[in-house]
Amino acid sequence: MKQDTADAGAAGSTRREFLKTATAVTAGFTIVPRRVLGGPGHVAPSDKITVGIIGAGGQSLVDLKNLIPFPEIQYVAAADPVEIWDYREFYFGGDAGRVAVKRRVEEYYAQERGQETYNGCAVYEDFREMLDREDMDAVTIETTDSLHALAAMAAIKKGKHVYCQKPLTHDIFEARALTEAAQHYKVATQMGNQGHAMEGNKLVQEWIAAGAIGDIREVICWTDRPAGLWPQGVEVPEETPSLPRVLNWNLWLGPARDRPYHPIYMPFRWRGFRDFGTGSLGDMGCHIMDTPVTALSLRHPSAIEAVCNTPRTEATFPVASIVRYEFEKQGDQPAVTMTWYDGGLTPFRPKALEAGRRMGDKDGGVLLIGSKATLMCGCYGGNPRLIPETAMHKFKQPPRTLPRTQGIYREWVDAILGKGPASSNFDVSGPLTEIVLLGNVAIRYPNQRLEYDSVQMKVTNLEEANSQIKRAYEGNWSL
Repeated sequence: MKQDTADAGAAGSTRREFLKTATAVTAGFTIVPRRVLGGPGHVAPSDKITVGIIGAGGQSLVDLKNLIPFPEIQYVAAADPVEIWDYREFYFGGDAGRVAVKRRVEEYYAQERGQETYNGCAVYEDFREMLDREDMDAVTIETTDSLHALAAMAAIKKGKHVYCQKPLTHDIFEARALTEAAQHYKVATQMGNQGHAMEGNKLVQEWIAAGAIGDIREVICWTDRPAGLWPQGVEVPEETPSLPRVLNWNLWLGPARDRPYHPIYMPFRWRGFRDFGTGSLGDMGCHIMDTPVTALSLRHPSAIEAVCNTPRTEATFPVASIVRYEFEKQGDQPAVTMTWYDGGLTPFRPKALEAGRRMGDKDGGVLLIGSKATLMCGCYGGNPRLIPETAMHKFKQPPRTLPRTQGIYREWVDAILGKGPASSNFDVSGPLTEIVLLGNVAIRYPNQRLEYDSVQMKVTNLEEANSQIKRAYEGNWSL
């Protein structure tokens, strides 16, 4: 899609000027939300859970595709500082942005539900204005990582149910705060690490609980990210190209430091820049680490250490890194060391793995090394196997002990309906996010073993590292 551009001077408009002038485009269409008519679980006369989108980018297309078919769901609004943007270069495909998503919503309801004149999806630049709507029960959040916690907290405080993409937050303090807020306001929450509800992860948990591989003291995780999808180890560009007319740059920046617009950040390449994203760990850690963290009931590590012998800058994450987490003994679970590899770095192949056989899958994988055997799976816990394959053939699978569901989207809808918490609700995904993001703290101080006090949320042996536990927001943003 060709981008229209305005004068480069538009990029210099201040946040304050924007906040004075931001307006919403709304439509004259109202559905009475469930919470107005009877609290959690109440079925409104319209029998709909009204939903707004915060961050109508590429990932919103994925979540929209999965949620909109549910008969209980009715999309009513979308907020994004981008009007429309071409995502065909990435795996999302097609156009995104608030206007593109509005069109998709309205076309779906017209074609699938026979509402030929449906015009009920309002559009906003600023999600904070959208959250003032009384006719909205819930939101999905698909912004840059830097806005996840701010959007989720604002929604929670207004009593709205929240589905937030991974990682749940940009820093550790935010993860703890969101976990506590969701408990206090009693809203239905879910983080978008879909593998948590998949069959592979359930099997891994059941096999380990049954003692299939014995005591586990070592875990290895890896991913191919960034794999060319976004830059890492680069400097902030000095050029100042013209600002596309379809973009409100100051609002897109959110709580990040001011800088000129540059296409290196958008629409999907922001992940490697510290002010906006959380790098390879944030992108894939909540998927891949979720398998061992859940199966072993790991809590917070007592120490973390990183090795980053590849190009890295103040602005971006390193091209590749290795991070080691140390977890203390808890109950019957012995002390565990979990090592993370990214950027194309991979662990040594286990001796038990047959020659020529892939470790994990195309996105990464997990090795759980036990006293009796080794268990290998791919991203999302996919295709779990004991290795070598001869061990798998001899293995007698234990009875199923964990409930199966229809996936994280169905779980979230059911949680809104009062049918129990979703499996990756913030009580679960908040602590997982803390573990993942502690790796990014270690990456800032490579080759130093950081000792961590999880109660105080504090690195105890390097005071300057605590600046990475809780970031400062620019502008008028506040958690």
